[in-house]
Amino acid sequence: MTEKITLETIEDVSILAKLKLDPEEAENARKDMQKMLDYVEKLNELDTDGVEPLTHLFSYGNVFREDIVTNGDASEEMLANAPKAKDGQYQVPKTIE
Repeated sequence: MTEKITLETIEDVSILAKLKLDPEEAENARKDMQKMLDYVEKLNELDTDGVEPLTHLFSYGNVFREDIVTNGDASEEMLANAPKAKDGQYQVPKTIE
């Protein structure tokens, strides 16, 4: 049998959640929580013998591709766009004295 949610339970939960509920909101929350517990109780009626637990909905393994470089080294082309370059690196103005 499902545990019954009381207004005292709702008051305890609202204190933990730092919520201020008026009496109507507390009653609505009690009804909603009771519906949730009733639904879980209904799920407990299902026969799950022989059913493997799932960790994920799909049974895919690692779906990542191999990390293969396809564009090669383009450092010379990149440095060709730089205003100044020195020893294969961007040359920038000194900012700290």
